[in-house]
Amino acid sequence: MSKKRDTWSSRLGIIMAVAGSAVGLGNFLRFPGQVAQNGGGAFMIPYFVSLFLLGIPLMWIEWTLGRFGGGFEHGTAPGIFHSLWEKNRFIKYFGVIGIFGPLVIFIYYTYIESWTLAYSFFALFGKYNQATNQTSMQAFLRGFQGLEKNQFFSGGLGVAYIFFLITFILNCWVIFYGIKRGIEKLCNIAMPLLFIFGIGLMIRVLTLGVPNAGKPDWNIINGLGFLWNPDFSALKSAKVWLAAAGQIFFTLSVGIGVILTYASYLSKADDVVLSGLTAVSTNEMAEVILGGSIVIPAAFVFFGPTEIGNIARSGMFNLGFVTMPLVLSKLHFANLFGFVWFMLLFLAGVTSSVSLAQPAVAFLEDEFDIDRKKAVGIFTIVSFILCQAPIFFLSKGVVDELDFWGGTLFLVLFATVETILFAWVFGMERAWKEVHYGAKMQVPRVYKFIIKYITPLFLLIILGFWFYQEWIPVIFMKNISQGAKPYILFTRLGLLLVFIILVILVKLAWRRRMNIKKGGAK
Repeated sequence: MSKKRDTWSSRLGIIMAVAGSAVGLGNFLRFPGQVAQNGGGAFMIPYFVSLFLLGIPLMWIEWTLGRFGGGFEHGTAPGIFHSLWEKNRFIKYFGVIGIFGPLVIFIYYTYIESWTLAYSFFALFGKYNQATNQTSMQAFLRGFQGLEKNQFFSGGLGVAYIFFLITFILNCWVIFYGIKRGIEKLCNIAMPLLFIFGIGLMIRVLTLGVPNAGKPDWNIINGLGFLWNPDFSALKSAKVWLAAAGQIFFTLSVGIGVILTYASYLSKADDVVLSGLTAVSTNEMAEVILGGSIVIPAAFVFFGPTEIGNIARSGMFNLGFVTMPLVLSKLHFANLFGFVWFMLLFLAGVTSSVSLAQPAVAFLEDEFDIDRKKAVGIFTIVSFILCQAPIFFLSKGVVDELDFWGGTLFLVLFATVETILFAWVFGMERAWKEVHYGAKMQVPRVYKFIIKYITPLFLLIILGFWFYQEWIPVIFMKNISQGAKPYILFTRLGLLLVFIILVILVKLAWRRRMNIKKGGAK
């Protein structure tokens, strides 16, 4: 390679960046929704089991694989997988998922992220103050999304599109400046701000009184109890286990390919054990302590235990964009607290979305020796075109479809492949030694057994349950309305085309590498 790869400027920088990738909208929107849908404390036992058996092992696996691949000047999964198993000429094509998944998530995540920026301004200037109940606040959201016209929101999709453009440009601007001057600098500013906003909101929520005198049981203590009181009967439910495992994947950004890319910019002596554990801890603090202590108790106090579940089941975004604005509107300085809530979401979103763009950019840089300016330009044009589908066809289920393939199925499939590669192909003894290279602390030896046997088995069970329970309805679109089916089919064909193009690019990249090697040998 003709140019020097970018690097992180400090250990704090990489921890902040990986934590920024992990701490996203899922911590403050998806996690409370999953808790509410799955019976509160019933969800938390499988959640923590999944954290220790899936989340932490996968975090160490990806940090180690990324650092290992970076030593061969590979920053993405195709090259990293090839470095692990050079004799297998097909394994690099499995790594395509590590570029495909983040790209697919980016093209709808950025649009949703732009809603949080828009709502920050709406809150500050009191634009949704006339919406005083669940129905009118949902109408405001649907009006903003361009799904309907109503008296609560005027401007329609045009306003939403302006905020999307601002958000998209901001993401590309950060990516343009690279690892050290772009992503690291953003995360070093955004993450402390996020925690300041989160802690401030948490303190305000935990000091709420009992607003409904007729419902004394609707109080903060019972709201926290809804989250933390365990329900051991839930351990019998496969649905709750699958939901918990899925949340761990989503919240830690494991199984996507992002951490592989971030870790590829480490030096050989960098400590991946402590850094990975610190990133997990930071994310869990944001999700469980802040995300769990803000949304769930606040919603419990104002709407009660039954209504929380109903709200969560009515749509993933309703707790964050409908319920929380209504809760905060009842407080003193409502507009300010509303701004803080949505700006917190925006900061969480933007630190995640820039990480989703990095694998595609790194692939162009590393495998085709394209300079960053040109690589970011190519990514900007391609992703901008792809972003139009979730914006204009939101009502047709395109976002849900993209989330399923990019953020659910391929995520678990990718994690399964990389775990088996790490523990069985690379070899557990060699892998264990690689994990501890430069480490200041020893991973408990039980994790040697967990990574080799329990984690891959857990992943295979999750995949097996999905294929057993869900694949026929999903493939044949049995739960899709007749009017939406053409859009979903078009989306699937588009995703297939993107995947095929990425496979071709990987093939071309390796042909190029072989030609360079042959030229060097001569």
